[in-house]
Amino acid sequence: MNGSLSPRGNELRGHFAMLLFSALVAGSFSLGARIANDIDPVALTAVRFVLAAGLMGGAALAMGAMPRGTFRAPWRYAVTGGLFAFYFVMMFEGLKTAAPVSTAAVFTLTPLMAAGFGWWVMSQKATSGILVALILGGIGALWVIFRGDLGAFLSLEIGRGEVIYFVGCISHALYIPIVQKLGRGEGVFAFAFGTLSIGAALLLVIGMTRIAATDWSDLPWLVWVGLGYLVVFASFASISLLQYASMRLKAAKVMAYTYLTPSFVILWEVMLAGALPSGTVLPGIGLTVIALLILLREGRLSPVARASGT
Repeated sequence: MNGSLSPRGNELRGHFAMLLFSALVAGSFSLGARIANDIDPVALTAVRFVLAAGLMGGAALAMGAMPRGTFRAPWRYAVTGGLFAFYFVMMFEGLKTAAPVSTAAVFTLTPLMAAGFGWWVMSQKATSGILVALILGGIGALWVIFRGDLGAFLSLEIGRGEVIYFVGCISHALYIPIVQKLGRGEGVFAFAFGTLSIGAALLLVIGMTRIAATDWSDLPWLVWVGLGYLVVFASFASISLLQYASMRLKAAKVMAYTYLTPSFVILWEVMLAGALPSGTVLPGIGLTVIALLILLREGRLSPVARASGT
């Protein structure tokens, strides 16, 4: 799967994939917040996974990236597909009642949870440099989210929506090391297709009643726009990028890129609503960039990462 690329080259490509992943995920937050109350989250996620699985399967077949034995031990895809589907359902369920600021704050807890799961599932130990980067990135992301307003941070109230989304974030963090644990060299597109297709099947069975109860002909146009984005970019593209990076980077490094999401959300809000950020967010953006530079340096200096091929 890695071809003739050096371990270092694979790692750099993994970092670039996660940079793009962060930008695409930010778009799903901005659009998702605008349609969360217009469609059932299970119905939305089910259709999203069905369409994305079709795109992924078609791409895999066109590129000859669907090797024989892709569906060996299909229970593996039930695990990864279930984790990913659960996260997205909880995300939109939480967005129904949670304030955007609170939801984004919960999301910044994901990298630390991923580091813990990486140690539990794959015995991946974070170096002191990675831990420093995780802490700096977390502080920077929170700074961006709360616009540098300490009072806004201290007044954060955890409600039902935040709790629901936090449970989803646990699933998201666990997905990263599970991919590394269960992958058997199928390749990025083949494994992602398995994840999406089995995840779609699970959602269709579990959400059959909700899907049938949805009045698809009466949905606002923005829901269809959001669904299109979620299928093509936030599912097909982002899961490919996440899958690609997960096979090249440690879990903590993969999820550390979520710290850039608030900054990308600001860019999305500028494009969608013309909402320009104030200068108070610049220190937070700076901290997230410093965190990423530390991670890149850790990648160059870590013989463990090079030896393991992550």
